[in-house]
Amino acid sequence: MKRVLAIVAAVLVVDQVLKIWIKTHMTLGEDIVITDWFIIHFTENPGMAFGMELGGSWGKLLLSLFRILTIGLIFYWIRQLLGRRRLSTGALTAVALILAGAIGNVLDSAFYGLLFSDSYGQPATFLPAGGGYAGFLYGHVVDMFYFPLFRGYLPEWLPIWGGDYFVFFRPVFNVADAAISTGVGLLLIFQREVFGEEQGRSTTPS
Repeated sequence: MKRVLAIVAAVLVVDQVLKIWIKTHMTLGEDIVITDWFIIHFTENPGMAFGMELGGSWGKLLLSLFRILTIGLIFYWIRQLLGRRRLSTGALTAVALILAGAIGNVLDSAFYGLLFSDSYGQPATFLPAGGGYAGFLYGHVVDMFYFPLFRGYLPEWLPIWGGDYFVFFRPVFNVADAAISTGVGLLLIFQREVFGEEQGRSTTPS
């Protein structure tokens, strides 16, 4: 469990330090162009990962509560898993990255609205005198990584989208999102090691 917690702590430090720097040094919508295909683009996501949204204040509240519940379930699952068997470094890294990513985005949702002013037209202020821009669990998730690897018009002969302007990869994401995606990818690689006991039990005749 110590190795899992160390990975979670490392990811959270990188995730939160970068988000706080972006929040306090850039205005919403501002870009830092590293290359043509790697851009730091400051945006805030009130909903799910990679810029997707769940509309309305009730949707936001339900999403934040769901994230907290998910973190609890993931943590419980990891404790149960480690109590039954020893996992390889790859499998441990997979579950740790998923947990770290979930916690990273929950911290934004839970506390950023309380701790920061909004970022419209100016960098945010930490602990503003007039209070933050939103209540507990209503904060926005800070996203910044934008990789437009291809930008151009699709061939006219394509059905439906022919001639449309196309950007790949369009979503803007953060370190926590990347941790979750990487963790899920590793989990697919090590699924037999992680889920093997449960799969074997389900196939045993009763």
